[in-house]
Amino acid sequence: MSAKLYGVGLGPGDPSLMTVRAVEVIAEADVVAYHSARHGRSIARSIAERHLRPDHIEERLVYPVTTETTDHPGGYRGAMEEFYEEAAARLAAHLDAGRTVAVLAEGDPLFYGSYMHMHKRLADRYETEVVPGVTSVSAAAARLGAPLVEGEEVLTILPGTLPEEELTARLAATDVAVVMKLGRTFPKVRRALESSGRLDDARYVERATMAGERTAALADVDADDVPYFAVAVLPSKVDAERPAARERGEVVVVGTGPAGPLWLTPETRGALAAADDLVGYTTYLDRVPRRPGQRRHGSDNRVESERAEFALDLARRGRRVAVVSGGDPGVFAMATAVLEVASQPAYADVPVRVLPGVTAANAAAARAGAPLGHDYATLSLSDRLKPWEVIAERLRAAAAADLVLALYNPGSRSRTWQVGKARELLLEHRSPDTPVVVARDVGGAGERVRIVRLADLDPAEVDMRTILLVGSSQTQVVRRGEGADGGVGEEVVWTPRRYPEE
Repeated sequence: MSAKLYGVGLGPGDPSLMTVRAVEVIAEADVVAYHSARHGRSIARSIAERHLRPDHIEERLVYPVTTETTDHPGGYRGAMEEFYEEAAARLAAHLDAGRTVAVLAEGDPLFYGSYMHMHKRLADRYETEVVPGVTSVSAAAARLGAPLVEGEEVLTILPGTLPEEELTARLAATDVAVVMKLGRTFPKVRRALESSGRLDDARYVERATMAGERTAALADVDADDVPYFAVAVLPSKVDAERPAARERGEVVVVGTGPAGPLWLTPETRGALAAADDLVGYTTYLDRVPRRPGQRRHGSDNRVESERAEFALDLARRGRRVAVVSGGDPGVFAMATAVLEVASQPAYADVPVRVLPGVTAANAAAARAGAPLGHDYATLSLSDRLKPWEVIAERLRAAAAADLVLALYNPGSRSRTWQVGKARELLLEHRSPDTPVVVARDVGGAGERVRIVRLADLDPAEVDMRTILLVGSSQTQVVRRGEGADGGVGEEVVWTPRRYPEE
């Protein structure tokens, strides 16, 4: 065997789970290197011990620190960088001398392993091979005896060292998760699981396949007795038992944003994943991934009160119900309808939560620049639920106050005259050159965002999938840079945060 660097995955701890290739490489190597703490004990060496020869040259790579407390002038990161450089230099000396080096790694060498720091420093200079190993994630799932991830479920692997808020958001948003590197991070991880509503499903696996292996419900684990080599597991939800009847369910009203999954917040993703039933306008329900065991109740867009009552009845029978809206559920959407019905005495004991979503106005504004950078008003031009006289009065008042306007529901196949009438009213107070953002299907396949003069606003180009953002007297339109073909650049619109004094 010519001089070569190997990263050898040893599996999760049980020597019998080493691969045949790992055993072959160790047997033929001249040098066996492994990491350890200052106490000198190496888990990697103990796994591979039966395959070590007396004539092996052993390189023990001892970490200078194992916590982030150090007097190194570069701090913890500086101490570790210096250590990795020195360790790589020691291995390079063997390789330059024609020796083959096998760096032992628990689990898989490129999965949260220390070997990768050697690989990044040496692989461009020496012939290298990485021997994969069974990860602790796979070992933990096997020891739990439960499917880890199935079908179209998403598996998220998280280090417990992440900030608590980040852990909470990611745990809420995913289907299946494994949290690594517990030890001192366990109390934080437990709080994140509880905050995300996932604690009851979480399992704990300690030293999978090793001596001292332990599994338990994570909620029952004592925080003072958790080693670094432990993981938290949220297993597959497919075929998991959903409670058929709770004493009390709940209704969560969520917004999908203006389009598909890219616009969902982590909190909303978690609520959708946890729901037993999804209730909503069919178009919005179609944006939500299907999950085994969930019931979907789609309906027409014009039966909001009936939909709200249906959702609350389900929750009263112990179901967890997500009422699905577009955009933000509290902006011309389902939150009001649900709360109106929920205010009736019959539903007084049903918990109702409203989760925020990205509004159509915010989405359209971001695409165009920053037209909502100062005071603005949001109005619906639909006269289905309020008289046109009220709409006209509010339009005049907002225009006279020089507010930027976000105009929802500007037109439909059965309502074609409101946009033209609104334009006339606004021109009584605004310059014909006032910029108007005409945004259709933002975030969708048919997205089209244009900036036109108020005088040139064409009602024929406006439908129910369009939102209009009408600038104030201060709103600016600027053309920036050049186009890709050397032509005119991109137009952006923005409203200054400062307003001139009279």
